[in-house]
Amino acid sequence: VPVFRQIVEQIRRAVAAGVYRADEPIPSQRALALELTVNPNTVQRAYEVLEREGLVRARKGVGMFVTEEGVHEAMDKAEAAVHSTFVQGIRAAQAAGIPVGQIRAAFEQAMEETEVKEENES
Repeated sequence: VPVFRQIVEQIRRAVAAGVYRADEPIPSQRALALELTVNPNTVQRAYEVLEREGLVRARKGVGMFVTEEGVHEAMDKAEAAVHSTFVQGIRAAQAAGIPVGQIRAAFEQAMEETEVKEENES
């Protein structure tokens, strides 16, 4: 995957996770290039894609800001990715001959393990 695409996905995931909210700035092209040790043109290309997709909007002389629509789009893509992962897992379980009840139980167990982690981190 090209580096600029990786940056696009990284920003999209950060928006979906609430790291960047609507009307908040994302890092400047120069700052992100330095942080990631990539050419600033690579970051510029990623930001152009994000702007074309409507995830961010440029404010002249100020920087790039997350749009309200961008937040919704990022969340929709994140939910679609989760759904796809669940479908793949279910299909793999079915192909292995695991009964539906055990698939559900495995999902519930994974949910419980995640909730335990979240409680321990708080």
